[in-house]
Amino acid sequence: MNLILLSGGSGKRLWPLSNDIRSKQFIKIFKTDHGYESMVQRMYRLARQNDPKTVITLATSKTQIASLHNQLGEDINLSVEPCRRDTFAAIALVTSYLKDVKGLGEEEAVVVCPVDPYVEEDWFQALQELHQLAQNGKDNLYLLGINPTYPSEKYGYIIPQTKEKISHVQTFKEKPNVQMAQSYIQQGGLWNGGVFAYKIGYVLKRAHELIDFTDYQDLFHKYETLQKISFDYAVVEKEPHITVMRFDGKWKDLGTWNTFTEEMQEAVIGDVRCDSTCENFHAINELDLPIVCMGLKNTVVAASPEGILIADKQQSSYLKPLVDEIVQDVQFAEKSWGSYHVLDTQKNSLTIRITLNPGHRMNYHSHSRRNEVWTIVSGSGRAIVDGMEQPVKPGDVITMQAGCKHTLVADTELKVIEVQLGNDIRVDDKQIYPFEV
Repeated sequence: MNLILLSGGSGKRLWPLSNDIRSKQFIKIFKTDHGYESMVQRMYRLARQNDPKTVITLATSKTQIASLHNQLGEDINLSVEPCRRDTFAAIALVTSYLKDVKGLGEEEAVVVCPVDPYVEEDWFQALQELHQLAQNGKDNLYLLGINPTYPSEKYGYIIPQTKEKISHVQTFKEKPNVQMAQSYIQQGGLWNGGVFAYKIGYVLKRAHELIDFTDYQDLFHKYETLQKISFDYAVVEKEPHITVMRFDGKWKDLGTWNTFTEEMQEAVIGDVRCDSTCENFHAINELDLPIVCMGLKNTVVAASPEGILIADKQQSSYLKPLVDEIVQDVQFAEKSWGSYHVLDTQKNSLTIRITLNPGHRMNYHSHSRRNEVWTIVSGSGRAIVDGMEQPVKPGDVITMQAGCKHTLVADTELKVIEVQLGNDIRVDDKQIYPFEV
């Protein structure tokens, strides 16, 4: 099976653990024998367990590349969006990538699936069945419809022509109110879970009808000019030849703190102390400080370098407007070489804790408007400043004036405190050079 996992978006509904760089699928909450894993790790693992021959391609934005490599390894297939343009553009790009870069034929079937629902192994068996329907069937699109468990206002509805497991689609309905949702369910309506199966040639034909491009490279270079529109609006709702297959296994959209905590195997993750009077209580602490909770009921507590949330679980669904009012730079991010964590921000200084993974290095770069000081906290490696290399160990201090080219190379895991000093400290004050040392 050719499986495309859509890994995009930025999850403000799970603030402060998710932000514009770290989406919800990278938050590690699922306990395993070796620690905790994230949604994307869990989805990838289950897909591999179901069929090791499945060819998985992740369609993602460039801001998520480092997180995907850090969590899944270097040996993964990526179709990278230069910027975010919603699901139609993302699916068109990854489909063109599979044909022009990976060499798949236009008669090859693929399955597109979001990376972040909570599912079990039977989900992947259903995807296999859907893939076979798309490969051998006569319709242009095949959807997986979720048997609804309650009249939800959060999902669109697929109305099949019959109540059989596999049926032609009669119509689609947008996200309704509760009364209309109940009516759709009585008609046999299914939740639209965002799963599509099709032959590569079909989507490329539709893409060429809506976008003027020649091949993958041309589409990639024009990507920023594309209209932001979902695959549902651009393709699904205009296609008369669609089949839907019912899925009645476990499926949950972990899009809010209320649903997210329902799948946590443990009530607390991180340094959290709570007394016996706490009920229906969950907490995640990513800070190096303890959190103490007493008498909390139906509550979620989450703490990260981005901020601290204390919310009633039901009310947490309405978090986004409050978070939209917060204006600050990202305080924590995973990079291809490791991670950084902002420790202190002052008018003329910024202090960061950097972790470099073994065998990795920063870009060889310079800044025009700030000086920097590195203090090595742990590990060993090499500092290169204006072409001069020196070994570094705990306690060493390296000073770089504005304009100096510099990088760090980690031989072991390297932890560094970086202090940036200047009157105009900005993220875009950075020039990258070829690494020639």
